[in-house]
Amino acid sequence: EVQLVESGGGLVHPGGSLRLSCAASGFDFGISNMAWLRQAPGKGLDWIATSNRDGNTYYASSVRGRFTISRDNNNNTLYLQLTSLRTEDTAMYYCTNSPITKSPRGQGTQVTVSS
Repeated sequence: EVQLVESGGGLVHPGGSLRLSCAASGFDFGISNMAWLRQAPGKGLDWIATSNRDGNTYYASSVRGRFTISRDNNNNTLYLQLTSLRTEDTAMYYCTNSPITKSPRGQGTQVTVSS
């Protein structure tokens, strides 16, 4: 059974930073393409970054240059470093092992950017 557990969210001021983690199990993490998604209040589920099994990374234009996706294949963990946070980054953040279908995903971790 695929399990994805996100953590690391919180309340941060504009311009601040956070590091999100996603602990994965139940599938071969090392050969999987992984992605981060987010859903802002009242909005749809948006893709924001992908880490492919070949080492390539891809970002949505809204986060490129501010967020960094990385992975630890030895510990089956996906990360998302968030910097220069803006109020519009406020959302529930999810990880998924299916960047195309955006499912399955974990329970999410809340990031709130507010002064």
